[in-house]
Amino acid sequence: MSTIRCDIVSAEQEIFRGEATLVVATGELGELGIAPRHAPLITRLKPGKVVVTLPDGSSLDFAISGGILEVQPQVVTVLADTAIRAEDIDEASVRKAKEEAERALAGRSEAMDVAEAQQRLAEVTAQLQALERLRRNLKH
Repeated sequence: MSTIRCDIVSAEQEIFRGEATLVVATGELGELGIAPRHAPLITRLKPGKVVVTLPDGSSLDFAISGGILEVQPQVVTVLADTAIRAEDIDEASVRKAKEEAERALAGRSEAMDVAEAQQRLAEVTAQLQALERLRRNLKH
């Protein structure tokens, strides 16, 4: 089975490095599926998920706050502002951040401006979705 190396890094640390058979991420224009021998590419990523399918068929789920995806012949690199593995997400703090962002968008908060609240809401929604996918995968 053919593989491509996948590196996921954030401003703080390397989150993942390993071989993959498929990397799926959300680009500005929609979902991207990167397989071995994909054409070179650079694109912006929206806040959302990155799913890495490993050679054994299992997958790893990550939530990112946006960033850049670069595809080269032997490696796909996700450069994220922030990235977190689904199993490392603290659900209580993410739900609290979601409520704060929703309050700011409803105009009931002075703590955040609208653009910041929209960005934060997209980030925490991506984290909650990653957590939900992880739970679904554990049930199967």
